[in-house]
Amino acid sequence: MMTTRSPPFIEAWGLAVHRGLASSWHLVHLGALLLVVALSPSTYPRSNRTTISGHIYSNTVGALPWFTAMTALISLVLIRVVVVTAQSYGLSQFALEMVVRVLVLELIPLSAAMFIALRSNLVFNDALNTRFSTRQPSSATGLKVITPTLTDLQCVWVPRVLASSFSVMALATVSSLMALVLAYLSVHGLSPWGLPGYTRTVGHVFDLAVTLGFGLKTLFFSLAVAIVPLAASLEVRDWVTTSTLQPGIVRLFLVLLCIEAASLSVKYI
Repeated sequence: MMTTRSPPFIEAWGLAVHRGLASSWHLVHLGALLLVVALSPSTYPRSNRTTISGHIYSNTVGALPWFTAMTALISLVLIRVVVVTAQSYGLSQFALEMVVRVLVLELIPLSAAMFIALRSNLVFNDALNTRFSTRQPSSATGLKVITPTLTDLQCVWVPRVLASSFSVMALATVSSLMALVLAYLSVHGLSPWGLPGYTRTVGHVFDLAVTLGFGLKTLFFSLAVAIVPLAASLEVRDWVTTSTLQPGIVRLFLVLLCIEAASLSVKYI
């Protein structure tokens, strides 16, 4: 009895879906593994604490001045555009609230995540592949996974992940505070008389739910920046690709977009 074979494009789509599911499972498994190791007290002997603090210092101090200066310049332009536009339509009372909601709550955390991802993680992930050997055989998807040891997790991966996560949160926090100060100076100048109304407006925006959502979104951004490119770089593919993009860059942007979309949906829908 003869059997009919599926068309080639259906087989290609099925294989692509299979690869995507296998890669997604690897990402979830690696993230859970890193989280467990990072929460384990045995990961933080004196020598490893020194390594972690060194990574945090080098990642954050090198990026903080440049990102803060760039954010301050862009924030001044955006604040001026929003304030002038609101005044022209007679909506100046809503200008500061709009600046805080758009600039501080949405743009700065996303910009900090992408800045750290492009600055440090993707460069590190290229060099990481040479440290480990492939331990798992190739599966039907043509995907091999590089499996680390516990020592590698504690001494190499967790310090890098913690450093990248801390850098994103530090850049987002400092730049958000800078944007709030610049927003006040742009509207009220150096006069202290606008401070009560300004703090009331900012407090109205940053209620308990919004503050909690801002913190969780920044935390998820930092974890995505630290883990997603790392997981992609540990996948050895049997198929040939002509893409010149760094491993995981597209997937990272999709994850960041999903986190941002989920945050917007919870707040405004």
